[in-house]
Amino acid sequence: MKICVSMWSLHREFFQGRMDVVDFIKWTGTTAAEGVELLDVFWKDQAREIPAVKAALAEANLTVGCYAVSNNFVTDAAARAEQVEIIRRGVDMAVEFGAPVVRVFAGDLAEDISFDDARQWIIDGLREAAAYAAEHRITLSLENHGKLAGRSDQIIGILKDVGSDYLKATVDLGNFLLVDEDPAAAVTNLAPYAAHVHFKDFRPYREGDSQSYQALSGQRFVGTIAGEGGVDLKHALTELKAASYQGWLSVEFEGLEDEKLGTIQSVNNLVDTLEVL
Repeated sequence: MKICVSMWSLHREFFQGRMDVVDFIKWTGTTAAEGVELLDVFWKDQAREIPAVKAALAEANLTVGCYAVSNNFVTDAAARAEQVEIIRRGVDMAVEFGAPVVRVFAGDLAEDISFDDARQWIIDGLREAAAYAAEHRITLSLENHGKLAGRSDQIIGILKDVGSDYLKATVDLGNFLLVDEDPAAAVTNLAPYAAHVHFKDFRPYREGDSQSYQALSGQRFVGTIAGEGGVDLKHALTELKAASYQGWLSVEFEGLEDEKLGTIQSVNNLVDTLEVL
């Protein structure tokens, strides 16, 4: 297992104009990580940036462990076709950067759409996208995210119904808390299906916190440094190791602390945990 850093760990730096993709890669090169997870939402001028990004990766001796796209299949028919195209473009970018995996989403439940319809659209869209991924030997990796595909059993059910060797799971260690699933049990369930892992943690909300995520139960959580919240990270890594997982562990820091410091500490905690397995 190797460590990479997701660009989302520094999303405030991006959105506030203090960092671009090249800056992120150069900064990650100063950490203990061996790679990066690139996200499609952070490009400003993709065609112009790609050569500079490749040069920065080579200079920093970093690998692209995953290319992440933000698709949503729970929408109208025309838009669903575009969501497949988003994933196809993600596959093309994975090929461009030599990444083995494309992180994908299922979609967000809408008030006027039934659960059964939404789930079928997700299956249909992922099946079509996985066929394209298979042509390029790239694995799509469905993240446990949201109400439609947040629990481990939901992910496994979708993977089985799509029925492609090129669709597996992104195991997001923190997101299980938001759907009231015990992360330890969830990781045990999903580890055999994992193609990518988000090393993320949450803690309970405290009065005065400026931002939080609400779980299905109503409990509120706040991102924190990995290893300092409610996820048993050593157990998760033990289960992944037992399942012979050999992919990337992508640090995805979402805490309120300084993003760079929080990410560095998360990476260091991951290094320390791996050393004692």
